[in-house]
Amino acid sequence: MVTLVVATSADPASIGPASSLLAMPGWHPGPSLQDAASYTNKEVRLIKLDKRLVVENHLDKRWEEATGETVDDVVFLSKHVASSNRPALTIHPIGTPHLREGEALIAGGKPGWAAPPNPRIGPWFRLLKNIANSHNLVPEFEVTLEATHHGPEINSPTMFVEIGSTEEYWKRQDAAQAIALLVWEGLGLGERIAVGNWSRDNDRNKILLGIGGGHYVPRHMDIVRKDGVWIGHMLPGYSLLMEDPREAKSPTNSTVVGGTWRETIRVAFETTKLAFPGGEVLAHLDHKSFKGWQRNAIIRFLTEQNIKIGKPSDFCPW
Repeated sequence: MVTLVVATSADPASIGPASSLLAMPGWHPGPSLQDAASYTNKEVRLIKLDKRLVVENHLDKRWEEATGETVDDVVFLSKHVASSNRPALTIHPIGTPHLREGEALIAGGKPGWAAPPNPRIGPWFRLLKNIANSHNLVPEFEVTLEATHHGPEINSPTMFVEIGSTEEYWKRQDAAQAIALLVWEGLGLGERIAVGNWSRDNDRNKILLGIGGGHYVPRHMDIVRKDGVWIGHMLPGYSLLMEDPREAKSPTNSTVVGGTWRETIRVAFETTKLAFPGGEVLAHLDHKSFKGWQRNAIIRFLTEQNIKIGKPSDFCPW
C-alpha cells in the first residue's frame, strides 16, 4: 500500500513544495507514469506531472496499472485562489456532488461525484497549524480548511494541500518548506510516526460530516481544531441546491423541497463512510447558515436516511 503525492510543474505552489520535499533524505528515482517522473521514499511515491491537476483523472488506477502497487491514499499539492488575495495554507477533500448532468466542469470532477475524503485531513490540519506557527507564517498566512470542491476524478481517499492566494505567495519558499514538512512529518518519512493513520488511530470512531456554512467552514473547523477529531466531507451552503417550495410554480401546492441537495448529502455521507471503515459518520449542521425551511428539510432527510446528527462534544475524544 502506497501514498501518492502529486505535483505539477504547471503550478508554482505545487512544484515548490515538491522540490523542497525531494531535497529531504531518502528519495530514489521511481518508475515513470506515462512520461511523468516519480520518486520513492518508504511507502510514499511522489509524481511530477506537467498538466493542471484537476484534469488528471484516475491517477490511482493509472499508477496501479503501471506498477502493480495498491494506492492507499492521495495527496495533491496545489495553489489556492481566493478573491480576497489573502495568503493562506489550506486543506480540503474533493468532489462535485452538487453538479447536475450537463453542467460545465470548469474545475474537473463529474456530476454527482465525490472522492472518499482522505482521513488525514483533520490531523494534518492541526499539524499544519503547528508548523505554520513554529515557522512564523502566522498571522501573515491563514491556516484553514476548505469545503469539498473540484476534481480530478479519482476513487482513492484524497485531499488537496494548497498555498494561496496570489503568485507572490505561490512562490514563497517559506510556505513551500512548511508544506513539504507537513508531508514529511505527516507521512512518517522522518523519525516520527505518520500522522492521521485511521487504521491505527481510530480509538475514537466518530467522524464529522460538515453540512452548511461558507467555503471556509468556520463552524466545522472550530471542532476540528481540537485534538483527536476526524473529519470527512464538508458541504457548504452554496453546494446544497434547494428550491423553496413556496416559490415553485406548481398547481399542487407541493411542499417538497426540490434541487440536488439530497443526492449531494447522500454522496458525501457514503464516500465519507467508505474512507473510515468501522467508524460512525455523524452530520454536523451549521444551523445558523440555513433558513428555517432549509434546516427542517435537511434534518427530516437525515432522519429518513438514518444519519445521526452530532453535537460538537460528540466528536471530541474526551
